[in-house]
Amino acid sequence: MTAIHVSIPVRLLEDFDQTIGFHHSRSRKISQLMKHHLEQEGMIVDDCTTRQLMAFLAARDDCDQVLSALLLQILTKSL
Repeated sequence: MTAIHVSIPVRLLEDFDQTIGFHHSRSRKISQLMKHHLEQEGMIVDDCTTRQLMAFLAARDDCDQVLSALLLQILTKSL
């Protein structure tokens, strides 16, 4: 492990802390977010096209068969 120093807006930190709960580690959550970012090759939702987002949703483990089939059907249609 290594300690780092980052500057972020106070309100952002307050909002973040409210989401992680009292018994959770801020450092651990930030580490998880960084790892997820790297595993997704830096994919940022704002940078993705709608089709890319739909393909990503269809590939998720928590996407049921009906939703996955609908998304894949839409993706196979030509624009």
